[in-house]
Amino acid sequence: MSANLHAAPRTLRTDRLSLLPPGPEHLPDLIRLKADERVFGFMLHGVRTPERTREELEDDIEFWLVRGYGTWSVFERATGDFLGICGLMERPDGRGVALRFALWPECRGKGYAREAAAAALEFGHRAGLARIIAVARETNLASRGVLGDIGMRECGEFRHQGHQMLVFESRR
Repeated sequence: MSANLHAAPRTLRTDRLSLLPPGPEHLPDLIRLKADERVFGFMLHGVRTPERTREELEDDIEFWLVRGYGTWSVFERATGDFLGICGLMERPDGRGVALRFALWPECRGKGYAREAAAAALEFGHRAGLARIIAVARETNLASRGVLGDIGMRECGEFRHQGHQMLVFESRR
């Protein structure tokens, strides 16, 4: 692990967004987001129960402490509204550190996912991660568009639970 990971500022700000490492105060928002089929139906392991979300929050907090990066809670700066999550996580299938994002459907078409994903990707590379991947269903054109727009390139594919998955990468 690069020493830069722990030295990098953990809160990110873009023109419209604040990305904050998750804390216990974010749990109610995370429970709502992760229980929503429209959001987490596309994510690895699908929708979460409140208890599973609580466990994942504890894991996310610990991951930040150990790795110096992780998943952020995304808020609109102008309103303070919780929009979703975005960040970097170690994929459980061993493919590497992956960019992930999940925002409310009401956020679609406004560029929030692109803005958050670009900030997270830049953070990861600035912090010393040489290769960052992302995985999207072949049918998820919106996520594929975000990944292409932020400079990630398709580099592989695999099948998961009957879905064709595309792997994208960004190299520093």
